[in-house]
Amino acid sequence: MRRRAAGALLGAMALLTAGCGIRGTSVPVDAGPAPSRASCQAPEPGRSAEGEGRVSVRIYLLCTSRILSVSRTTQLTDEKTPPKPLEIAQALLEQLREPPSAAEEGAGFSTAVEDWVKISGPAKGDPDDALRLNRLPEELQSYALAQIVCTLAETSAADSAHRVVLGGPDAERDPLKRYECTEEMRRHPEIAVNSGVLVS
Repeated sequence: MRRRAAGALLGAMALLTAGCGIRGTSVPVDAGPAPSRASCQAPEPGRSAEGEGRVSVRIYLLCTSRILSVSRTTQLTDEKTPPKPLEIAQALLEQLREPPSAAEEGAGFSTAVEDWVKISGPAKGDPDDALRLNRLPEELQSYALAQIVCTLAETSAADSAHRVVLGGPDAERDPLKRYECTEEMRRHPEIAVNSGVLVS
């Protein structure tokens, strides 16, 4: 009787352990972060709204840990003359401050550029291509700075080498620095804050 009882007990234990299909272990397993569902595929731009001065532009938004370009339509100027570099910079910054559209958000895009970020033209004594923020560039989130630099780099708001010259609001105390939108910055936006080179 004892042998039969013991055999039945062992058989029941075997069924229980086989039921889960996973071998137990006492070692903790790090399976890594949960897979992201963000596609990071920029949505197709809709039909551009009609109107003088309304153009298609490209801006950089965050997706997972990178910044990627998306296309939007914005009003740059009501005049027939080409917009000035500062007008372009201000219009693009406004787009960066805008929350992502439903399609952009669905693809995993977001922005780190906050509403308080403003941009103005060169101060007295600055190079013509200089732009000044209302805070030191180093005081912005690195992701936000990377978005601004890469968005402006391919426009007339950048210098001839596609570098963006930025400084803080105080022309006497805040030195200008040149920022370049590199592939490394696009892949690792956290480096943006320390990437500026002083303008001599």
